Amino acid sequence: MQYSSTRNNTKAVGASEAIMQGLAPDGGLYIPQSFPNLAHLPYGEISSYAELAFEVLAPFFEGDPLLSDLAEICVEAFNFPVPLTPFANKAMVLELFWGPTAAFKDFGARFLASCMQRILSKRGEQLTILVATSGDTGGAVAAAFAGKQNINVKVLFPKGRVSARQQQQLTCWGGNIEAYEVDGSFDDCQRMVKEAFMDTGLSMAHNLSSANSINLGRLLPQSVYYVYASQIYYGSFGKRPTIIIPSGNVGNATAAYWAHAMGAPIERIALAVNENRTIVDYLTSGTYEGRASVQTLANAMDVGAPSNMERLFSLFPTIEAMRSALSAWSVSDEAIRKTIVEVYKESGYILCPHTATAERVRRDHFTGQDAIIVSTAHPAKFEETVEPLIGTTVDVPPQLADLLDKKSEYRSINADYRLLFG
Repeated sequence: MQYSSTRNNTKAVGASEAIMQGLAPDGGLYIPQSFPNLAHLPYGEISSYAELAFEVLAPFFEGDPLLSDLAEICVEAFNFPVPLTPFANKAMVLELFWGPTAAFKDFGARFLASCMQRILSKRGEQLTILVATSGDTGGAVAAAFAGKQNINVKVLFPKGRVSARQQQQLTCWGGNIEAYEVDGSFDDCQRMVKEAFMDTGLSMAHNLSSANSINLGRLLPQSVYYVYASQIYYGSFGKRPTIIIPSGNVGNATAAYWAHAMGAPIERIALAVNENRTIVDYLTSGTYEGRASVQTLANAMDVGAPSNMERLFSLFPTIEAMRSALSAWSVSDEAIRKTIVEVYKESGYILCPHTATAERVRRDHFTGQDAIIVSTAHPAKFEETVEPLIGTTVDVPPQLADLLDKKSEYRSINADYRLLFG
């Protein structure tokens, strides 16, 4: 399998090289040149999530040195539960928050860390990873890479725009993990990472790579849980579900489209965004315009210029194609609060603000239809928002409680990428 840039101005590379580069030399994002058809998978004979991950991902590593390590990587990365829980009439919730940092980013981050460590060991090289985070990515990457040999990580997060518990997860590691509080928005953090990559001298001197969802190694494993969840739903009810995804940088949604391209039994993919309406406005107007992000309760989705739209444009190059494949709705902070309260009163189920955007879209547009809402983070990470709404405390999962006891360390800087290397 070979991977090309979304901008088509650089040569195709194998999986290992795409993962290590992060961003293609022409500034584009790596995409598979083709998608394998997984209809032949013997689902009834697969005994674990890690085994399914290997079967789904093996074609993407065909001919690559990592293929021989892939089964071990999947076992190492995916060692936590992936529940698909009954939620409402014809609806289920895919709980992706049972990993070490209680967020869906653990899937991609742990897989990427395992891949990179093996590649570096074989090459005898050192690597510096830059990662911008709007909340959960940085914590997942820090946890996945902490203590990994030959790898240093620099995590950038926007000042005052992540929850207290998210910030603790970003800054509690020390060692090979450095955290930077940036005086700006997530988009500023993301811009700093891209500028560092485009500074050729700096990039080569520090052997830079990325662990954001622009990295192929993050997206490939995320496609697995869409194959997994849609197949379970289809096997149980004989219906293809609509997948409703809380969306910010659109990496998670892109992974769902890749799963669909492989033949996963998905009826439709719907995006729930917060008041950052870039995608919604694009579908309405036909003109795509990135913009400054707006701060909301669903902070991990506060993205005004989603990087992975490049990958979606490669799949759906015209507005007509995009409209036929993609639906998106914006959910206000008021609607997020309302949804958290409604769901808790009705069932006792507690939603984080991000998952609440997906449930709001389901209630408003897919009530009574076959659907899976994607739950991207544990509500205990957002206790300052959730607990006053439901009138009780949210139990903290053990893996999150362990991180909250650690010492926090970070450096405050302006939005200038050169300060990361001063």
